[in-house]
Order: sequence, then structure tokens, then C-alpha cells
Amino acid sequence: MARLEYSKKVLEHFTNPRNVGEMKDADSVGTVGNPVCGDMMELSIKVTDDRIADIRFRTFGCASAIATTSMLTEIVKGKTLKEAEELKWDDVVSNLDGLPPVKVHCSLLAVEGLKIALYNYYKKRGIDRPDLAPKETEAEHVHSDEGPSCV
Repeated sequence: MARLEYSKKVLEHFTNPRNVGEMKDADSVGTVGNPVCGDMMELSIKVTDDRIADIRFRTFGCASAIATTSMLTEIVKGKTLKEAEELKWDDVVSNLDGLPPVKVHCSLLAVEGLKIALYNYYKKRGIDRPDLAPKETEAEHVHSDEGPSCV
């Protein structure tokens, strides 16, 4: 088995994750998982004045899954909803000073979890945002605030 090389930032976010835990009074939650690798991520957001005032996560997975979700929360906390919507997986990877190629999928999963939380936030307010709707792939189980659904 090949040894994976992780940046200092990945190791720091894995061993000391930021914004971890459940948010009881969340305005929205996005949950996403990949049954192939076993990673599961839950992102909860609190919105004030169209900004992400607080964000928390719970991730079950490898070091890269935890590090990418932790870094994502650091990036979007305090950002406007529009700014958060524009976040891309490579923004997360570059802020971590890279990931091993076989672990980049963790950053895609984390960003998808954020998009689902934003989608659910808008949906609760009667705003249709199909561009943020969960993507249909064979490798993901996506959960809305209304319960799990396999897509």
C-alpha cells in the first residue's frame, strides 16, 4: 500500500478540527455521504442577515474527510450566502495546501454538503434554487432536512 503524504494544514485540521459538533438551533442542515469510501458529513448553518453567522460539522470518515470539512467551515464562516454558494472543491484543497489525488473526492463531498445545506435553507423559505439541488450520482446518499433519500 502506498503511503499518503499530507500537508501540515491537513494534519492540523484533522487533529484539531474547527467548528466541529452539532448545532441544535441550525437554520438548515445538509448531510451527504459516499458509501464507497464510507465518509459521511453533516453541515449545519445559522444564517443572520444573509451571512453564515455560524457553521458546524460532524464527519465520519478519514483524515482528509475531517480536514476538508473543517477547512470548509473556516472558509465560509462569516461569508454571505452568495459567497458560500460560489465555493469550489479546489478552494478547499488549495487552502489545505493540497490533498493526495486519491483523497480529493473528500473536498467534493464537503462542498456538496454545504450546497445541500444552502438548498435546504432556501427551500424552507420558499425559494427555488435548482442550481443548488443535490446532484444525482451513484456514489452518494443525500439527506434533506425532511429525511434521507438515496439519489
